[in-house]
Amino acid sequence: MSAETLLGARRRLVPANGLVFEVFEAGEGDRLALLLQGFPEHAVVWRDLVAPLVAEGYRVWAVNQRGYGDTSRPKGKDAYALAALTEDVAALIVASEATSVALVGHDWGGFIAWVVAIRRLAPLERLVIINIPHPLCFREALKGFGQKLKSSYTALFQIPVLPDFLLSVGRGFFTGLMIRVAAGRPGAVPPEVMDIYRDNAAAPGAATAMLDWYRGAGQDLLTASDLAAPIETPTLVVWGMSDIALGEACLEGTERYVTDLRIEKLAGVSHFAPEDAPAKVVPLITAFLSGSATGRMG
Repeated sequence: MSAETLLGARRRLVPANGLVFEVFEAGEGDRLALLLQGFPEHAVVWRDLVAPLVAEGYRVWAVNQRGYGDTSRPKGKDAYALAALTEDVAALIVASEATSVALVGHDWGGFIAWVVAIRRLAPLERLVIINIPHPLCFREALKGFGQKLKSSYTALFQIPVLPDFLLSVGRGFFTGLMIRVAAGRPGAVPPEVMDIYRDNAAAPGAATAMLDWYRGAGQDLLTASDLAAPIETPTLVVWGMSDIALGEACLEGTERYVTDLRIEKLAGVSHFAPEDAPAKVVPLITAFLSGSATGRMG
């Protein structure tokens, strides 16, 4: 089954920031919901969210970010520096010609969304983050042994060649296994979606591009000195509490950086919350974007 069919969206190729982005578009109008996938996903991760957002009056763009899907795949970790990845999002917003933007990100897409908001690279009406902490809260959590242990797998990703091979070999077998293990409940990722994830990782150069996010932007997130600026955009953080990669401690202190914050913690839900618990995640997002659920909450 194609990504277009699963998403209920039409596929477009959108030039932005010197690249060409694979965008799945549904709905119409000037209110844009821009959806950013994470690692090692594909825009199809948003399949349960697209139609509800269209029903709320949004034009939805579910994007494959640089290196993913049929989006341009530049070579070298410098092409995946934090500045480049966030500039992609700002350029896509300009290309959309939208007058109002809600930015939604999961995993690495969430990190990029955080930094776009922190650096005010584009005007945002709403910000939604799923299972990824504010970068400075993540740095603080990394000082503890628990989060160091949870994040230890990323050290493997810094090694050249070997992890790239492992993610892509056997038509992305290990990529599929990693998603299946981290996704929580059995069957969270149906076979037709897993096929897309595995093919995505197995495409020539794709695994290296995915890992270059860790080798480039990953280092930037740990060293950038300008990430403490307050976010005034109303922000929803959705957090699956059974995340094997990120502990609850990563949420501590988020209110110091976001003036209008709502945090929703989902018991028994994995890191891959959009896959694991769409029946919980989607209503939270649509209610927040409609303006019916704001205010600080933990």
